[in-house]
Amino acid sequence: MAKFLCVLARKSFIIRLVMMNYPLSFRFKLLALSPQIYVEDADGKTVCYVKQKLFRLREKVEVHTDDTRQQLLCTIEADRIIDWSAKYTFHDPSGHELGAIGRRGMRSLWSAHYDVFGPGSTTPVFSIREENPMAKLLDGFISEIPIIGFLSSYLFHPKYLASRIDGTPVMRLTKQAAFFEGRFQLEKIGDSSNGEETAIMLGYLMMNLLERRRG
Repeated sequence: MAKFLCVLARKSFIIRLVMMNYPLSFRFKLLALSPQIYVEDADGKTVCYVKQKLFRLREKVEVHTDDTRQQLLCTIEADRIIDWSAKYTFHDPSGHELGAIGRRGMRSLWSAHYDVFGPGSTTPVFSIREENPMAKLLDGFISEIPIIGFLSSYLFHPKYLASRIDGTPVMRLTKQAAFFEGRFQLEKIGDSSNGEETAIMLGYLMMNLLERRRG
């Protein structure tokens, strides 16, 4: 009976994440002390909320239903203390694995490159690649210039494409123009199962937190 309830809870969690209208909006509070992400669907409904704790040697991020943080959806935890090639695993509140994401180490220095894994898998199912690394570089550079920095979001729009290993595109995350906050739009451009969609969306969340550190 207990096993059945755990399976039911895990399925309910996945259903919550996939029963939403795309495109999704990722909003970052730029002036907040701790990185925060609000995820909303096309109807403006909150899908989830992330607030990253500072000064943790071993990363562990909690994903909640909203910014009250009363209901936990899942956790994203690194497999090692601060490391460029760490793997971040997604678990539901019952501790069941939902997938993972890992950065391609030195290959991500110029162009962001991440692998997305299925539950318990050591072989990537999807990859997330930065489509236009020069746009990301110029966006990060100009955004640091006083006064005119706010124009960067209107000039450059970095994109991150999630594809199957055979190259079939599934989702794309694109930076949007916005004042006083970071904003990205996540759109579906291919077919995926409920579990795959959940792993990719959580992968994009963690990727955003890591890429914000890079600039």
